[in-house]
Amino acid sequence: MKGKREADNNFNSNFKSEKLDELRSRVDAAFDEHGDEAWEQIKGIFTHPKRLLVAALAAVLLVGVITVGGYLLKIRAPELPNKDNTQKDPNRPQVDEIDYGDGVRPRVSGERKSKDFYTVLVLGRDTGGGGNTDTMLLASYDVTNQKATVMSIPRDTMVNVPWDVKKINSVYNYYGGGDKGIKALYKEISQLVGFEPDYQVVVEWEAVGAIVEAIGGVYFDVPYNMDYHDRYQDLVIEQEKGYRKLNGDDAMQVIRWRKNDSKSPYGNPQIGDSGRMQIQQDFLKAVIKQLLQLENVPNLGKLAEVFRENVETDLSFENILWFGKRAVIGGLSLEDVSFMTMPWTGVYVYSRTLSAEYGRTMKLDYVVPQANALLDLVNDSLSPFTEKFTLRDLDIMSVNADGSLASSTGRVEDSKAAAAPPVFVDPYTGRIANSSESTGGETEENDPPAEVTSGSLTVIGEATGNE
Repeated sequence: MKGKREADNNFNSNFKSEKLDELRSRVDAAFDEHGDEAWEQIKGIFTHPKRLLVAALAAVLLVGVITVGGYLLKIRAPELPNKDNTQKDPNRPQVDEIDYGDGVRPRVSGERKSKDFYTVLVLGRDTGGGGNTDTMLLASYDVTNQKATVMSIPRDTMVNVPWDVKKINSVYNYYGGGDKGIKALYKEISQLVGFEPDYQVVVEWEAVGAIVEAIGGVYFDVPYNMDYHDRYQDLVIEQEKGYRKLNGDDAMQVIRWRKNDSKSPYGNPQIGDSGRMQIQQDFLKAVIKQLLQLENVPNLGKLAEVFRENVETDLSFENILWFGKRAVIGGLSLEDVSFMTMPWTGVYVYSRTLSAEYGRTMKLDYVVPQANALLDLVNDSLSPFTEKFTLRDLDIMSVNADGSLASSTGRVEDSKAAAAPPVFVDPYTGRIANSSESTGGETEENDPPAEVTSGSLTVIGEATGNE
């Protein structure tokens, strides 16, 4: 078999580890089982001069399938779950219906942009930081046309909830965490973008460090001298600027960092959450690039163990392998994947509960989506449906000139926030009318009150009463 001899030559030239002797024998067995039919699907990938990374992924995919006792022809495409309670199909997997109450009902069905267009919500849960879901990614993968989009959702995004502190990452803990918290967060993100993602993946944040350890480290250009210490969270971040190989602990420090200590000799770049999201996106690209290297084939067992211990998802292992196979055969590269952050504007909003608790005027800073830009992003890249969305299909919060809150749906769940607050806070400068301001600023992440699970808190002015 000519194709098989060419494969042996490629293995001999690219793999220099004795650990792969067993792998080679398994590949031989697979070819004996399936002949040229399976080989023809991937042969061109190894010989294409511009597809080195794709060739690496092909090797990983092939070995992974054989390792778990399956074969290329047994990998199955995901079957879209039936989220439409008006069309019960016994032949499709059913999901628990989400109660949206009087709020906007996200789209769950309709004509798709292509035959195989999928959406996935990825949530990173930081067990070391109180279980917060500070990392939220919405991804779409158009398998037919080999295009993918990954959008980061800032943790301070304002969402339409009935309680006072409306930051999106307060949702998980407000509902007690666990499955109930994840379901509530899924609901809010679905309303924000106007459709329910097909699948969700919940990753324990510590898995990032474990993955880096499993593949022997990741080369990354650390953009700043990072110097931050938080004794309450037992968090130490000490990383030197520059390009080098990071181990698992280094990686966790880098992706958690957003500012230095106030008296750090390196100064304080104050990149905030937007800067941290950019670092995380850049690091994710570096991890993907490293994962696609041929020398990581022997690490598949370690990676599978990390996945088993740290990932919860409604995708099956066969589904994930199918995505890998389609990416390989379709020639998906990093250039075909667009990483971005939800378009946003920073605003300040008066907080009635915090003002009552502290006996002085207090405000919170949020980010609100740039409505038209987010709508275009949903219609052009994220939504799987051909039918265009309008602004009323998305639940996008905004701040009126008088400090009251509004929603693109026309309905604000918190009736008190829908009215002008007793103290005027300019939503764009944070200044309070007719008061002398004290110097505010960001608090440390562990500072009170407990309801503020992330973001910054600014204290200004004098007591104004309970509302």
